[in-house]
Amino acid sequence: MTSSSAFTIRRARRDDVDAIVAMLADDPLGSARERLETPLPPCYFAAFEAIDRDPNIQLMVADDGAGAVIGCLQLCVLPGLSSQGSPRALIEDVRVAAHCRSRGVGEQLVRRALAEARGKGCRLVELLTHHTRVDAQRFYERLGFARSHVGMTMRF
Repeated sequence: MTSSSAFTIRRARRDDVDAIVAMLADDPLGSARERLETPLPPCYFAAFEAIDRDPNIQLMVADDGAGAVIGCLQLCVLPGLSSQGSPRALIEDVRVAAHCRSRGVGEQLVRRALAEARGKGCRLVELLTHHTRVDAQRFYERLGFARSHVGMTMRF
């Protein structure tokens, strides 16, 4: 667990899923992908259980100290043959609650993920961000990420 004066970073728990999905849905791209229903559809909890069981995936949250989730990210460590067989890490779904942005929450989440990846022997950390998210791109560049690849996706 990592602590800042205003929040703590910890592994996500099942009772955090509602708050995480709400953050994932809180932009034009996410609102088209997510289903904010009460209660949430069971698919989100099934996905959480699969993530939580996988030792190569960490779903992290920033907790405001009063139990409210104000940020999240998912870190995936992937084995590979490239880079002399070293694992690589993938950071996904970085989100910060709208009312908590520009307070260092996202930066601390990413720094924690980088430390975890380094500790697991990763020699490369990758992330994708949508081409329309220019603020996010500036944020990642400020943290030391460089534009290096052309990302491509296929949805089913």
